[in-house]
Amino acid sequence: MTLPDLPISEVLPEVRAALERHPLVVLQAPPGAGKSTSLPLALLDEPWLAGQSIVLLQPRRVAARAVAARLAEGLGEEVGGTVGLRVRFESRVSPRTRIEVVTEGILTRRLQRDPELTGVGLVILDEFHERSLNADLALALLREVQGALRDDLRVLVMSATLDPALPGRLDAPLVRSAGRAYPVEVHYLPTDPAGRVEDAVARAVREALATHPEGDILAFLPGVREIRGALAALSGVDALVLPLYGDLPLAEQRRAILPDPGGRRKVVLSTSIAETSLTLSGVRVVVDGGLSRTQRFDPGTGLTRMVTTRVTRDAAEQRAGRAGRTAPGTAYRLWSERTHAALPAARPPEVLDADLTPLTLELAGWGTPDPAALAWLDEPPAPRVQSARALLHDLDALDAGDHITPRGSALLELPTHPRLAHLLHDGTALGLGPLAADVAALLEERDPLGAGAGTDLTDRVAALRAWRRGERGTGEVAVLERVERLSRQWCKLLNVHRDDTPPDPFAVGQLVALAYPERAALAREGGGGRFLLAGGQGARLPEGDVLAASPALAVAHLDAGTGEGRIYLAAPLDPAILEARAEWRGTVRWDARSGTLVAQRERRVGALVLEARPLRDLLHAARVEALAGAIRAEGLHLLTFSPEAENLRARVQSLRRWRPDETEWPDLSDAALLAMLEDWLGPSLEGVRTREDLKRLNLLPALQALLPWPLPPRLDDLAPTHLTVPSGSRVRLQYQPDGSAPILAVKLQELFGLADTPTVNGGRTPVLLHLLSPAGRPVQVTQDLRSFWNSSYFEVRKDLRGRYPKHPWPDDPWTHAPTRHVKKRL
Repeated sequence: MTLPDLPISEVLPEVRAALERHPLVVLQAPPGAGKSTSLPLALLDEPWLAGQSIVLLQPRRVAARAVAARLAEGLGEEVGGTVGLRVRFESRVSPRTRIEVVTEGILTRRLQRDPELTGVGLVILDEFHERSLNADLALALLREVQGALRDDLRVLVMSATLDPALPGRLDAPLVRSAGRAYPVEVHYLPTDPAGRVEDAVARAVREALATHPEGDILAFLPGVREIRGALAALSGVDALVLPLYGDLPLAEQRRAILPDPGGRRKVVLSTSIAETSLTLSGVRVVVDGGLSRTQRFDPGTGLTRMVTTRVTRDAAEQRAGRAGRTAPGTAYRLWSERTHAALPAARPPEVLDADLTPLTLELAGWGTPDPAALAWLDEPPAPRVQSARALLHDLDALDAGDHITPRGSALLELPTHPRLAHLLHDGTALGLGPLAADVAALLEERDPLGAGAGTDLTDRVAALRAWRRGERGTGEVAVLERVERLSRQWCKLLNVHRDDTPPDPFAVGQLVALAYPERAALAREGGGGRFLLAGGQGARLPEGDVLAASPALAVAHLDAGTGEGRIYLAAPLDPAILEARAEWRGTVRWDARSGTLVAQRERRVGALVLEARPLRDLLHAARVEALAGAIRAEGLHLLTFSPEAENLRARVQSLRRWRPDETEWPDLSDAALLAMLEDWLGPSLEGVRTREDLKRLNLLPALQALLPWPLPPRLDDLAPTHLTVPSGSRVRLQYQPDGSAPILAVKLQELFGLADTPTVNGGRTPVLLHLLSPAGRPVQVTQDLRSFWNSSYFEVRKDLRGRYPKHPWPDDPWTHAPTRHVKKRL
């Protein structure tokens, strides 16, 4: 097949040769080169394909529909013939289909059902530079299929921009198309604009319409709300102003993408979907608002929320390049050059910061519960996999060995997040199928009632059903239409009939609790719209919300925040639902406020306690675990280390530093003692229940028990507690945990005649002498006693003998008898 005159045709022989010799090939081609809309057609007759089909993966539905339409148009056909399309809830294929354009979830489903990909000879992963979670998963699964089942299966990874290390990491040849991009003149603002981005974009579009008389304008905004604001601000301009975003009806998407039949100039206001996936012919000017809206997952709360962030530099380049497809163009970046230099270079792979629940369930369904068993470009982070597994266990989708259950397999068959799949699956089993379809559709879509409408999800269901009955009521019609389409598709898939009767609020709450089991909530004491979630987090309703009087809620949408979360969407929950889920558990925990060990049997749903009874027979292991946790949380200051205990620790720590080759000396530092609390302190905790009990513990025997024989006598030999000085006194040594010289504080009269500084550590470590006056105050600190007697002593004698005449101050300290007493009376 002959390609149209597009840049990709120049590298077609190289692509064909690479695919002939290698199962995995990487192709880099800039936007507009024809890699998506022409290359698959040119590969249909390759000998190695031998009548098999091509699956072309696109990351977005808008792009998949547009690419399928362009490919079919290149053959003079409609979609559904040689070129087919499969996206969620839409399939246009036939026995004649040789090229299937699919979205990412569709490919994963096909791999799960048919790991050999029967009848498929080539899989193309388009726009791979976006590094979406599903694209990474698809590549990992395809590489395993190639290695274990299909050595004849080819995979072509295509990208507009490319991580230079990617071909090497995949051990794949690289084919690069230079493209034929025209120069784009980039303009920055002197400073970053203030105010709403939609207003700044509208101003720039008006300026571009006046300055550039030819060509269409493509403007980038972060989301639908901003697009609508810009549409309103551009009212009355001499151009056709059109929105473009993923949830737009297909006819309106095509209107934005294709040239206007009447030849009118267009201004397309788009989300980031127009960065690379779509070709908008005729664009000569790009206005970039500089923002992007993406989902961000918080592993600490298990919640995902939409966040608006600055674009990355590579995304800004992709956007600007849209102006240079067919002729020289202009790009207006609504930020300063200084800000541009500080932008992140590229987006991180989604697998590193996304909600991994869908991926974890897919891997369990694949038969590979451990992600490390697959070849990833970036392996899914283990803590997030563990969080995902915890949720999937709550949904009964995984068994104790993390293998998929029959329920989990059923959830995989539903094309949505496992949470909503669980809602749909179990809701239908409970006889709530029509309501489950409505609730799932509302949770997936934008809120039709908007801000200020309260948090009760039941009101949204009621508004949808009133609109379904043809009544004029509340709600944004465009959103209600999308929700209705999605609900109808769910009803068809679940084989249930739609319902338009007023919803039961408790049934809505029951369904929400199926999707979000950890967000079942009980009102806190004192009310005020404050609730405790089963997952342990606190959350609050907006002031004056009607749900504040509810004893229990099922929370759907929640902004976790940094402390107490804010509830945005919920439904009342029948306490009987919690009663049915509750389990009796023995609980032993430390109450930091009262400083008391609390032991009781509790009927719980996660962190929610429905009933509590005292636990009288407390297992010692449970006591030790709770008290050790309290000490780790509050610190070792909960314990009282006597001087003897502290000195023992310092003696041992000193020997660890002085004798690093003797590894038998235990570590008695704060960190080490905290780490092994159960071992050394556990036996002493019998009967301990309060902070005062902990304070009264004698820790010396517990610490001594950490020294196995023969360490105790060796400790006394190398680091004695006392030294006997010439006067006959036994003086206590003060050891330092950092291994510095131990201190011997002694009256200087007790050392008369002693030439050498006393030592410990087998003679290796001189002590630090604090020579005291008769009043017990240090008059000299030294480790050189001989030098003191020969020099400094005489200065000390001159200063002190008049003050302390009853004590000896001999002219010759070398020959005077050491003493701890005053001079004898004559």
